[in-house]
Amino acid sequence: MSRIGKMPVAIPAGVKVSQDHAVIKVEGPKGKLSMEIPKGVDVVLGDRVVEVKRPSDGRKERSYHGLIRTLVANMVKGVSNGFEKNLEISGVGYRAEVASNTLKLVVGFSAPVEYAIPEGIQIKVDKQVNISVSGIDKQLVGRVAAEIRGLKKPEPYKGKGIKYAGEQIRRKVGKSVGA
Repeated sequence: MSRIGKMPVAIPAGVKVSQDHAVIKVEGPKGKLSMEIPKGVDVVLGDRVVEVKRPSDGRKERSYHGLIRTLVANMVKGVSNGFEKNLEISGVGYRAEVASNTLKLVVGFSAPVEYAIPEGIQIKVDKQVNISVSGIDKQLVGRVAAEIRGLKKPEPYKGKGIKYAGEQIRRKVGKSVGA
């Protein structure tokens, strides 16, 4: 039995969970999310709790058991609290700004890089070097943060680029002048 899959998901106050055939819907103060449940896994709605059960011990059922429970827990947390990823820009002259629905980055290229902000994501820029990506869908928040970081990954010699807040960049020694 999956250790994660057998744990029930607690539903906080203000969050509503409903099931329509193979689709589970979660509504909360921050928004709505829905997900299709694959065959081989059953979602049981209880009083202020959601449990994920599996009818058999087949390979697919075992692999989906913990996954579906974690996805449901992320949906519940997302509509109640939301998710956030923070990025930092380091480098001389590197900066960011949000204009309407695009993130404009000046990160050492000949022209500024523009990133279209997807629907359901909020991006805030603080002091032109701190970027905060937030939303209710954990997967979308992580993907957007990774795409922004991928526009100019931190390089190992000076550490210039876009990195996650708290990320350690492994530094390399540059060329040394021979004696």
